[in-house]
Amino acid sequence: MKISELCKMIEDSIHSGKYPFEDQQQKDFANSVKIINRSDSEDLKSTDIKIEVKIQNLYTINNYLPNIQHLPGIIEMDILDSFKMICRRLGRISPDTITNN
Repeated sequence: MKISELCKMIEDSIHSGKYPFEDQQQKDFANSVKIINRSDSEDLKSTDIKIEVKIQNLYTINNYLPNIQHLPGIIEMDILDSFKMICRRLGRISPDTITNN
């Protein structure tokens, strides 16, 4: 499986509500999340895997080494954690700031 395919699969799953949302805010932001492969390669055995999780103008980038056991599952869990963290951060920003950016 290519890294971009894994990212797209997880993004589509978040958009469709496959994962349980903790609150209405996560439901509201689910369709806005973008999961992007920022690696130089598509190979899950690459030496430097970088995945960006982005909602509006907030994002995280996680990096991985190929020798992590169950790497696709670890990436999936990290993406979900990043999504939830970004949702919490967006919840702390005043609505005026979000609409102006």
